[in-house]
Amino acid sequence: MRTFTPDEANALLAELRPRVERLVDHKRRLDEAEEARRALLAPIAGNGGDITPSDVAEVTKRVAREASAIAGIVDGIQGEGVQIKDLDLGLLDFPSRRGEEVVLLCWRLGEDEIGYWHGIDEGYAGRKPL
Repeated sequence: MRTFTPDEANALLAELRPRVERLVDHKRRLDEAEEARRALLAPIAGNGGDITPSDVAEVTKRVAREASAIAGIVDGIQGEGVQIKDLDLGLLDFPSRRGEEVVLLCWRLGEDEIGYWHGIDEGYAGRKPL
């Protein structure tokens, strides 16, 4: 497992920030496409109302396109040794060490730099200032 110092993690943020922005945007569009698909398919579960196959096909393509974009970005970020914790928030954790203990440096989209850490089992709610 790769570990980062705060300086190393902050240096990598320059590269990761635009990817995380795209990731959050694709996740928002995926949610919208899935909601549109649910709305189109709801009449089938009810009274078998009219649906237009081309509409269902188009929204299904949108879902697949957004999911594929998310997967590609996730693979790239995780390939750097960084953990993605929340797609909606753009929340990343960077494994690090505090003495002998493995901890996670925590960053959220919108923050200028990494300013928090938490234990492996604590999560976002357990963030503490560096």
